[in-house]
Amino acid sequence: MFDFLEGYDLWGAFWETVKLTGLSAVGSLIWGTVLAGMRVSPVPLMRGFGAVYVNVVRNIPLTIIIVFTSLGLNQTLLIDLGASTIDATNFRLAVLGLTAYTAAFVCEALRSGINTVPLGQAEAARALGLNFTQVLTLVVLPQAFRSVVAPLANVLIALTKNTTVAAAIGVAEAALLMKGMIENEAQTIAIAAVFAFGFICLTLPTGLILGWVSKKVAVKR
Repeated sequence: MFDFLEGYDLWGAFWETVKLTGLSAVGSLIWGTVLAGMRVSPVPLMRGFGAVYVNVVRNIPLTIIIVFTSLGLNQTLLIDLGASTIDATNFRLAVLGLTAYTAAFVCEALRSGINTVPLGQAEAARALGLNFTQVLTLVVLPQAFRSVVAPLANVLIALTKNTTVAAAIGVAEAALLMKGMIENEAQTIAIAAVFAFGFICLTLPTGLILGWVSKKVAVKR
């Protein structure tokens, strides 16, 4: 029944998807945390930059961002991010685009978590002589992360599915392989079912595990 899979590197394509997801998740978590800090910063310029970045990037289609990394950064500005081959360059550009896009959603999830931390705790920390950065990193963010594990899990699941957009610049992940198989094979429904099952295997365990973690680390109010 699945003889049409012979000759195709299905595992390699999904492994490329996993790498895209993992690297983009780490990058977006770091950049999103920085943006969240800017959104609640006492410095107006930083607050303004964070607000503009989040509101602009969230309203740009991901496909445009990914294509811009290829046409704008690579082909126009000749930025290759240190890669020596076209495939490696496209992969790194896709990670960059996914990170820039997903970080905006991570930022808003974290900002909602920051808003759940009682204001009195930040005031008490400032009374002890801590500056804004110390209050944010030592008092506020640890509690904020605990309260937004579930929303961040949703962002990660969305990121996993968004990696399919990387096919637009030739990254050899699952969506690009599926497109090639559909063009070459007659088993359209079976091919779609195989790739749908593959993405379920990637996203369902993520949701279940992070949902369990969310219950374990939830802040008791």
